[in-house]
Amino acid sequence: MKKLYTLAFILLAFSCNNPKEKQTTEESTIQEVEIVETPTLNLAQANHLAQLPINCINVEYPNKLGQTIGSAADLKSPKELHPVFYGCFDWHSAVHGHWSLVSLLKQFPELEQREAIEQQLLQNISKENIEQEILYFKGEHNASYERTYGWAWLLKLAEELHTWDSDIARELEGNLMPLTNLIIANYIEFLPKLKYPIRVGEHTNTAFGLSFAYDYAVAVEQTELKTVIENRAKDFYYNDQDCPIAWEPSGFDFLSPCLEEAALMKRVLEKEDFKDWLNDFLPELKAKDFDWSVGEVSDRTDGKLVHLDGVNFSRAWSLNYVAKDLPEYQHLQNLANKHINHSLPGIVEDSYEGGHWLGSFAIYALNSIDKE
Repeated sequence: MKKLYTLAFILLAFSCNNPKEKQTTEESTIQEVEIVETPTLNLAQANHLAQLPINCINVEYPNKLGQTIGSAADLKSPKELHPVFYGCFDWHSAVHGHWSLVSLLKQFPELEQREAIEQQLLQNISKENIEQEILYFKGEHNASYERTYGWAWLLKLAEELHTWDSDIARELEGNLMPLTNLIIANYIEFLPKLKYPIRVGEHTNTAFGLSFAYDYAVAVEQTELKTVIENRAKDFYYNDQDCPIAWEPSGFDFLSPCLEEAALMKRVLEKEDFKDWLNDFLPELKAKDFDWSVGEVSDRTDGKLVHLDGVNFSRAWSLNYVAKDLPEYQHLQNLANKHINHSLPGIVEDSYEGGHWLGSFAIYALNSIDKE
């Protein structure tokens, strides 16, 4: 046994005394990485992307209500049930369709159809219409309606209005506020009851729902919501290690379970704690030559298969969020660009199956790119 220890010591000493050889070996394993073009959101693209929600936020059919029927009295048209968010096929897509228009108006004052878009927003997000939306959420069978994906996008819309310096934004934010407050209350009530996080790559993903809600809480200094999200995120994810990134994406994913979780934890942890956590959770991200094949869509007219364009945008905004202010992860921005560039052209002449929601994902991914 003593001889084995001696041999081990000699080998260790040899390794330590030859740092150049070690460095050369490590460098030889790094593969060349193709630097892809950084996409940008310009006025021409903004005008195109704006057409997607313009063409659907007031289109009532086809429609997927996701409704629980309590009696014949519940059998109403989408517009009767949801006078604000009845278009774009389903409630949450209508919400982030409105968010898309607000985001583009905020970034591009010279946007085409600006006045018409503003008037449409004012007409839809009226006090009276919001009151009806609230009545639906308070219905006997609707406590879990749109939990938490639709909730998250509603708070993202509220955040976008709050951070837009505009008289119209102030009016819209005020009209939306009762529903915003209801969603905040729903989060605060629900999160302590959720014993286990939901890790799927679709609507119910907990990390995504918490990230958007956290951004709103920070923007408006909503301390109670911010605190409960910080606590629950740490409860759910702090001890996670070795996320199975090779398992992504699943066939219908439009969110990246591993990266959405990483982006959430960066929000709630101090920088050094997050770097330690990330090194255990996704150690492969630190490699300068880390690559990841994009999600490939075989049929963009299939409402489920087109989800994979969404996962590319989800990966991109999460990678950019992780990389921000962390020099050792700056290479992830190139990978984010690769994912955006793959799926962005598919939106140009998209079918309704993707067009009613994918534009929002593209805008959010493009907004995540570091402008400096």
